[in-house]
Amino acid sequence: MDTSETQVSTVETQSESSVPSELVPTRSGKPWLRTLLILFVATGGIILWRVLAPTGTSQTSVAQQQVAPPPRAVETITLTSGSATRNVQLLGQVEATQQSTLRAQTSGIVEKILVQPGDRVRTGMVIAVLEDTDQQLAISQAKAQLAQQRSNLARLEVGTRPEIIARRQATVTSAIAREREAQDNLRRTSELVKEGALSQRLLVEAQARLDDIQGERLQAEAELAEAKAGPIREEIAAQRANVEAAKATLAQAELSRLRTQIRASQSGVVQTRHISNGDLVQMSNPIVTLVAGDRFDIFLELPEELSSQVKPGMTIDLTARALPQWKQQANITAVVPSADPASRRQRVRVQIDNPPPGLLTGMAIAGNLNLPANRTSFVVSRDALTRRQNQWLVFTIADGKAKQVEVEMIADMGKQVAVYNPSLRTGQNIVLRGGDGLQDGAVVKVVN
Repeated sequence: MDTSETQVSTVETQSESSVPSELVPTRSGKPWLRTLLILFVATGGIILWRVLAPTGTSQTSVAQQQVAPPPRAVETITLTSGSATRNVQLLGQVEATQQSTLRAQTSGIVEKILVQPGDRVRTGMVIAVLEDTDQQLAISQAKAQLAQQRSNLARLEVGTRPEIIARRQATVTSAIAREREAQDNLRRTSELVKEGALSQRLLVEAQARLDDIQGERLQAEAELAEAKAGPIREEIAAQRANVEAAKATLAQAELSRLRTQIRASQSGVVQTRHISNGDLVQMSNPIVTLVAGDRFDIFLELPEELSSQVKPGMTIDLTARALPQWKQQANITAVVPSADPASRRQRVRVQIDNPPPGLLTGMAIAGNLNLPANRTSFVVSRDALTRRQNQWLVFTIADGKAKQVEVEMIADMGKQVAVYNPSLRTGQNIVLRGGDGLQDGAVVKVVN
């Protein structure tokens, strides 16, 4: 027998000894059944050993397989205090800084109207024309009256003509002759009355006739003296005044004709037209309503809680939904010192010069106003904040570990925010990047 046969026989003997004798078939039986029983006994022993083996050995091997996570890389910044600003949006509308209604300054029928609502007009531009027939007649009459007064003035300034003096001299000579005749008649009548040939009544009549003729002589002599002396300065001055009065009458008539052409007294945009062609207008009737096109007032409503914080001179950014491309920065001109009784809102006025062409009265305007926050705060980048369950968090670094700190949002300033927590200090390092998913107490590594 060789060595391999010896080993096989030994194994078989050992296996047989470990199996109950009643289960071991005889050698003369089926050999495969014997082999199956041996394998069953061996497998069951291994399983039983694993079940009954101490558990500490298994746990130790699992713990050894687990590896601790590496520190998380984060970037930090130094915390600094700053002034926070609060962005407030105000709503309002555009109103005209200057609004005027042009009125008729004379009566007449509208011959033509030259503007429509929305048209831009310049100062002095004709916007309507009235019929001027009556005004033309008044001008003709005034011109004739002026010509007459000027002629009278010229005659006074030249003096009395020689023929007038001669005529008045003849009148005086005639009066003297008639006076002498009346004197002779009175003398004869007086003698006859003394003789008793005539009655006393005839003497009285002769005396009255003489007195009348003497009066005529005196008047003729005065007129002659006046003609020789020429007009006095007072007469010339009075006639000159008459000429000026005639000029004024003519100017008034011409002004009335000019007023039949209704002109714009200022530049602006036609908001309302009150007349049409053929209408009869009286003096002071409205023609058109103009609004200033080069300057607008914007009135914005201010919430009641901000009334004490907004002051004139503050900067505000204006936008209009109707003009998406327009944005203008302006200063608050004034704060209206009263609140609307219904909304409890105060109004602020912002005046803008040279507005864009599309901006019209009544349009809606939004104004973004930055107000300083009256609280201590730290201004940090928005990247340093983490939001979890309606809480704002920042992470500080202590002993290589992250510590979460809940902060209050003081103001949102776009790329930067103002936060506050009493435990934070100026100069303290907080996580700027890498805070997403970071847990409180996590091991971190600063990689600034």
